[in-house]
Amino acid sequence: MADFVMALDQGTTSSRCIIFDKNGRVVSSAQKEFEQYYPKPGWVEHNPKEIWSSQLSVMAEAAALIGAKADDMAGLGITNQRETTIVWDKNTGEPVYNAIVWQCRRTAPIIDEITGRGYSGLIRERTGLVPDAYFSASKIKWILDNVPGARKKAEDGELLFGTVDTWLIWKLTKGRVHATDYTNASRTMLYDIKALKWDPELLQLFDIPESMLPKVYPSGHIYGYTDEDIAGGGIPIAGVAGDQQAALFGQCCFEKGDVKNTYGTGSFILMNTGGDVITSKNGLVTTIAAGCEEKPDYALEGSVFVAGAAIQWLRDSMRMINNAAQSQDYASGVSSSNGVYVVPAFTGLGAPYWNQYALGSIFGVTRGCKKEHFIRATLESIAYQSYDVFRAMEEDAKVGIKELKVDGGASANDLLMKFQADISGCTVRRPGCIETTALGAAYLAGLSTGFFKDRDEIKNTMSESSEFIPDMDETERRKLLAGWNRAVKAAIFWANNE
Repeated sequence: MADFVMALDQGTTSSRCIIFDKNGRVVSSAQKEFEQYYPKPGWVEHNPKEIWSSQLSVMAEAAALIGAKADDMAGLGITNQRETTIVWDKNTGEPVYNAIVWQCRRTAPIIDEITGRGYSGLIRERTGLVPDAYFSASKIKWILDNVPGARKKAEDGELLFGTVDTWLIWKLTKGRVHATDYTNASRTMLYDIKALKWDPELLQLFDIPESMLPKVYPSGHIYGYTDEDIAGGGIPIAGVAGDQQAALFGQCCFEKGDVKNTYGTGSFILMNTGGDVITSKNGLVTTIAAGCEEKPDYALEGSVFVAGAAIQWLRDSMRMINNAAQSQDYASGVSSSNGVYVVPAFTGLGAPYWNQYALGSIFGVTRGCKKEHFIRATLESIAYQSYDVFRAMEEDAKVGIKELKVDGGASANDLLMKFQADISGCTVRRPGCIETTALGAAYLAGLSTGFFKDRDEIKNTMSESSEFIPDMDETERRKLLAGWNRAVKAAIFWANNE
């Protein structure tokens, strides 16, 4: 009997492998960062080969650290940065272009042209998404239109498209399996989330041959087996989910109304809406939640494009801190941001604003502003952006959010979590293991292979959590939110009045 389940967590800035035991505890992990490419302002790319090599190396490292072999793994789960687009040659396996990352804004003119022709309603109705360069469809179209010879090869059936999960499955199986799951398919802006199929009208709209697209299955499903040359044996690839849906599952948000926020490169808030497909009137998107059933649950989602990336910006570009942990140390050195507001719209504004052209902005700077105030304001911007999504979510779902489950790297920041509780007016609960994205992929793989009996057994593995209770004075809370709203309006005004 296998003792472990392995999760590959392929993120925007690093590839990780985490191995869990039957109690949902981390027994081994390895991580490797890879390069980010910025060919032009607003463009973001990754090297697909580097994604693969980094993921393969941490997979081997994590197993070696505990002396585990393929036979020790009950299954393998994959969770991935979503929307990032890879197109490769079906015969050679060579990518025809770098991966275009979800943050990349180069295809905004394509979206403008399509929405200008009146297709927003169709896209929203079929996919649950707000038309935006964030999603995969316009990225595929850009590659076919701009890489010499790509469109003809695609029309001849020689090119394959995949989000990162599909690329990894294809590589792990040595090209035997070209597949994705409901959650990743639902983020392409090409998938009908009610009919559960690729939509012919949208494929025609974006001029994408259907032969490029992977087969789609539930998140909990045996997709295939790792090639023996790669993993030393045939491990069942038994769970696949986009990172945010994986985190929702990993937080055991199995009931309608459960909400989680993952503070990663961006900040992503999801609410489980059960079998209800709720169309947002407040700038959120409707997406498919992870599960093992043929008929999936759905979720409302709000995407904040810059969260942990703002802390990286402080470290790498502004050189105000040497590591992420220092952001809390400096921010704790002052009692407030002293009226400073940072709107980190480095790649536009996501939900609920959806302004593709907004730029990062700073307001309220006085002579008394110190580095500590600036750092605190940057941290607080993460909580403010998340709060905007919570309010939209409450209005759409007609429920009040009393508890928020959090995970992701920045959730380790106690000051940020306390400010999130205060500004949102709800209890913030952080699990003992904040690796819930990888844990969700592991749970899905474990359920599909019988490693875990059912969801109740999974719930019993959840570790104790930390609670952050709101206690901010209501007058102060309203004052801070009013200042934030002014800052966002000013940033949008700047973007719209070039």
